[in-house]
This record gives sequence, C-alpha cells and structure tokens, in this order.
Amino acid sequence: MFRAIHPIAGVIGFLTILVFWTSTLYSELFATHATVAAVKSMIVSGLFVLVPAMIIVGASGMSLGRRRKDAPALAKKKRMPIIAMNGLLILVPAAIYLSAKANAGSFDTSFYTVQIVELIAGATNLTLMGLSIRDGRAMTARKKMRARSESSI
Repeated sequence: MFRAIHPIAGVIGFLTILVFWTSTLYSELFATHATVAAVKSMIVSGLFVLVPAMIIVGASGMSLGRRRKDAPALAKKKRMPIIAMNGLLILVPAAIYLSAKANAGSFDTSFYTVQIVELIAGATNLTLMGLSIRDGRAMTARKKMRARSESSI
C-alpha cells in the first residue's frame, strides 16, 4: 500500500508547493495588493492539503526505506529532515504571517523580508523534493529492470 501512496503524496506535495510558489511570485510581480492578499489566504487554506501530503510522504518513505542502504535511498533519507524542518519552521509560519499581514494591508519591510525568505525556502524545498522524486523514480526503474531480467531467465 505504501508503494502506491508514497509517490502520489510526494507529487501532491511537490505540485502544491509549486502552485504556492508560482502564485506568490506572479501576484507579487504583476498583481494588486488585493490579489496578493487573496493568494496568501488561499495558500493558508492550501496548507490543509499540503501538510497531510507531506506527513504521508514522510511516513511512507520512512517505512519503505528503513532497510535500504543504497545511495539513492540514503540521499532521500538525508533530504527528508531538511524538507520537513524547512516546511515546519519556515514555510508554514511564513504563510500564516504573510496572510495576516497581507489581509491587514500591511505591505511593509517585514512583509517583503519574510516574503523573500519564503520564496527562497520554497525554492529549496522544490529542489530537494524534485531530487527525491528523481531518485525514487530511478529506484523504481532499477527494481523493474531487475524483475524483468530475473523473469526472462
């Protein structure tokens, strides 16, 4: 069951962060303050999708990879705490803070400072998650190749 859930939750998490990140960047560069406030509110609402997806991908990944010692699995295990801590300590609090500030119409220096930190942290998580998705796909492909070669013997 984890083998099916893990990649689905991972892609949902990745795509959710990607939508948050691109929506933020677009609204900040091309839209009004009202649109920025709406985007920030939607991001906070979207945390109800993102946080469970990330919990599921982390838990299923730990379960699937607990005995693995190959390089891609070890790389994924190293990335996971960084992704989780970045999300819990930077991205979630920043999303809530920025939503509150935007909805109050307070687009000041602290708003934009936190916004820059959030964009950097989001890009970092997208990069790390993308690498983990790549490694997971490679691990699955190798396993399928091995199974095919064993069945043709």
